[in-house]
Amino acid sequence: MKRVALLGATGSIGRQALEVIDAHPQLELVAASSGTQPIDGLAPITQVGGEPVELLERAEPDVVLNAIVGFAGVTATLWALERGVDLALANKESLVAAGELAVAARRRGEGRLLPVDSEHSAVFQCLEGRSEMAIHSIVLTASGGPFRGRNRNELDDVTPVDALAHPTWQMGPKITIDSATLANKGLEVIEAHFLFGLPYDRIEVVIQPTSIVHALVRFRDGAALAHLGYPDMRVPISFALSYPERAATELPQLDLESGLTLEFEPVDPDTFPLLRLARRAGELGGTHPCVFNAANEVAVAGFLEGRLPFLAIADVVEETLDSSPGEAARDLDELVEVDAEARRVAERGMALA
Repeated sequence: MKRVALLGATGSIGRQALEVIDAHPQLELVAASSGTQPIDGLAPITQVGGEPVELLERAEPDVVLNAIVGFAGVTATLWALERGVDLALANKESLVAAGELAVAARRRGEGRLLPVDSEHSAVFQCLEGRSEMAIHSIVLTASGGPFRGRNRNELDDVTPVDALAHPTWQMGPKITIDSATLANKGLEVIEAHFLFGLPYDRIEVVIQPTSIVHALVRFRDGAALAHLGYPDMRVPISFALSYPERAATELPQLDLESGLTLEFEPVDPDTFPLLRLARRAGELGGTHPCVFNAANEVAVAGFLEGRLPFLAIADVVEETLDSSPGEAARDLDELVEVDAEARRVAERGMALA
């Protein structure tokens, strides 16, 4: 029996995780948290708001599913990695903002880091049992979001309702906007760098409109392995929570006789500059990824609140990146300071946009 602590129980990932846990008799939900919504009775130990580490200390879980949205999930990630507790990570911002600190904590704690993002879970599964020396590169796929095929001029007046209409995935508002701007794919590139230890020039991104191919791994002998499946987050959630087993689910198998067609397209860097900016932040290193993440969170919130045009999200992020020295953070306190300053700069930038 695995004791599971679920952080972010009321979000999209959290709700699907509850379905997975309920369906697996070997998984026991011992603790759950939410940001603001009541969850009394959901688990033996619950917490609304506050510091997630307090909940984890009380629960003593075997595995932590971190589905908190944004920078707020960093402390829980570092707690699990430092203590060698299995971490099922859906909070990609933890590795984006605190990648170097997380890698060091994982090295000390020697725990398992199991990605829940569908793309990173796919790469993880394609790489199992294979030497790093055999890898040529990895390819993350993107659906292209609701604005695939449009040029920059056609996005000048899009609304939050337009941007929230994702064609293949059902997700929360922040990640859905990130998918529309391709910032989400930029965050995933940085996350992949820290997860798999590959340089940025060996992490590719392509558009795969149907979201059937979640990722590919290219090997040095010219072969490539791909992970395919219908777009359903319960698959990577189940894989991470039941690892190293692969528990049965009731989800449908791919119907290969239905005329399944797999198409791939390049990303349009002029229309979706946030992918380029994320890659730049990752290559610069230090706290630049943290700054990128903080500025993007502020700008996305501004767009959803009607205070910022869609295309100005990238402008605010770029201006904030340009203003930051990006020096490496020695500890979490310094990282929190960098995050807070980046948010202040981004807010000022939004006021001028």
